[in-house]
Amino acid sequence: MRIGELARRTGVPVPTIKYYSREGLLPPGERTSPNQVAYDDSHVRRLKLIRAMLEVGGLSIAAARDVLSEVDSPTRTVHGMLGVAQSAVTRAAVERGTDEDRERAEGEVRELVLRHGWAAKPENPGWQALVQIVLTYRDLDRGDLLTLLDKYAAAAGELAVAELGALADVPSADGKVEGVVLGTVLGDAAMAALRRIAQEDASGRIRSGRKHSA
Repeated sequence: MRIGELARRTGVPVPTIKYYSREGLLPPGERTSPNQVAYDDSHVRRLKLIRAMLEVGGLSIAAARDVLSEVDSPTRTVHGMLGVAQSAVTRAAVERGTDEDRERAEGEVRELVLRHGWAAKPENPGWQALVQIVLTYRDLDRGDLLTLLDKYAAAAGELAVAELGALADVPSADGKVEGVVLGTVLGDAAMAALRRIAQEDASGRIRSGRKHSA
């Protein structure tokens, strides 16, 4: 198909398709003549994935490029893809607090990880992000909110098992890799959305005295 049809099928304007190609997000099409390039269904699929990461997942062009570079790597693994996707959705942490404060926060995160029996390392981007969250709570004198972390962790642990378990039913390697990307990038967005819906319900129940009927 020509670029105009690719644009019609994906809803992505031609100039944007060309921009994604220049930025290395979209593989080049097959040149059929000096002025013509042909695209196929793989480009349709890639553009839909790009839109999902940028428009719904909120990734930057640079972060999406990193993810797609790993997707295209011949040596990719599901575990490695997970690490790249996690890094893409995790904001760069701004160092705060004294060395003593950071050491204390690191210890609290380590204890949390051990309590939940997780085999995770401090190099995990989520680990360092959580350290900064702990530091921020304490900086705002809201150490009381740290009691919620175990509840967050319990929910996250159950969700992680379900997400990765679902990949076992995906037959192709490409499907597994795409599942990791979508599960991580869109999964973060989905959890934020569901939490806001649940918070509205919980707030209404508290205000009215309703009991949860689940």
